[in-house]
Amino acid sequence: MSKKLLLKNDHIEGIHTLPIYRANGGYSVLEKALKTMSPEAILEEVKTSGLRGRGGAGFPTGLKWSFLAKPEGVPRYLVCNADESEPGTLKDRYLMERHPHILIEGMIVSSFALGAKTSYIYIRGEYFYIARILEIAIKEAYEAGFLGKNIQGSGYDLDLYVQVGAGAYICGEETALLESLEGKRGNPRIKPPFPAIAGLYGCPTVVNNVETIAAVVPILEMGGAEYAKIGTEKSTGTKLISASGHINKPGVYEIELGIPVEEFIYSEEYCGGISGGKKLKAVVAGGSSVPILPAELILKTSAGEPRMMSYESLGDGGFLTGTMLGSGGFIVMDEDTSIVKNLYTFARFYHHESCGQCSPCREGTGWMEKILLKILDGRGDMKDIDLLWDIQSKIEGKTICPLGEAAAWPVAAAIRHFRSEFEEYIQYPEKIRDIKHYYRLQETATA
Repeated sequence: MSKKLLLKNDHIEGIHTLPIYRANGGYSVLEKALKTMSPEAILEEVKTSGLRGRGGAGFPTGLKWSFLAKPEGVPRYLVCNADESEPGTLKDRYLMERHPHILIEGMIVSSFALGAKTSYIYIRGEYFYIARILEIAIKEAYEAGFLGKNIQGSGYDLDLYVQVGAGAYICGEETALLESLEGKRGNPRIKPPFPAIAGLYGCPTVVNNVETIAAVVPILEMGGAEYAKIGTEKSTGTKLISASGHINKPGVYEIELGIPVEEFIYSEEYCGGISGGKKLKAVVAGGSSVPILPAELILKTSAGEPRMMSYESLGDGGFLTGTMLGSGGFIVMDEDTSIVKNLYTFARFYHHESCGQCSPCREGTGWMEKILLKILDGRGDMKDIDLLWDIQSKIEGKTICPLGEAAAWPVAAAIRHFRSEFEEYIQYPEKIRDIKHYYRLQETATA
């Protein structure tokens, strides 16, 4: 049985309310931090824990915090990135919906460690009902003296706000999020300067994912060294995984990092195997933006070793034979899945969500969508496969923000591992049975 930290009280009715959360140890970490720990001591515990950002990039959280500039007389901010818009990812939604107070407690403790007096939770527009849950929980925290002036008699003040976005995927990129939070169009900023130097309103700012901030609570509760004993040396602790696709038990699971991918897919504790008794064909391991891997590579590395659910094991082999843990959006595909159709869905999403600021992304995502539609329409040419490859290579690494890579990597990996499927659509167009579906999509998109 996997160790639970964030979801350990998942079975308790009413855990989203302050009284029940308090009755089960809630806010004890906050009281400990404010009464017995300095901001520097909290930072050291987070560093010791080895916690890596749970939003996708996996950057060491303690190191990111240590970059925060601390000029005299200038406010600092902590911003929680709750703009969870990556296709295949829903774990932050689950955490906020079921356990809002662990996020709020994590925000307060982290803000104290960073010296922030004002902090924000920026949540995607489609999560408006969860924004209401957070607002109710924040109100409870204010009334209990965990927010506002002189928190728990410590002399520390903090105000926490929820800001609802307008449904733009691009605002999941931290600088676009900050632009939106300031009331501007959500376009990514050129870096440097990084947010740690010039972030919200030009002041030093840390932006962390929901799960990352919530994880600070169990880290301080058990100690950074104990937390680091869970998982692997480079992937410590637990991780929330959003499991979906052709599996018997879709849902959000908290795993100890480092368990075998095969165990996660087939064990009854987690996904319960492939639905309908079919064979595994491919997996997108970390949300739609990471490279897809065929069954033989997601279960074992190129060296024949079991693939693990960790940052380093999933990344083993680079993008030639590996992928990324990313945001933990684990999408499983069975033997009947069309990789080309799946890729078209992703490409259409990224074309729609491009902010248009960078020419390679603005133009390239549109061309990739059109070429994939052409192939699915039975009008494809073998040169189109090479053209897709050429376009994605001209997007990757040539944009201000990572959305370019997010659009390019799925295309590159699909061609790299499943080129024969693209060729089959082109050689045998009569095999296409449901192309009218794609016509309808295109008509809708251009209406």
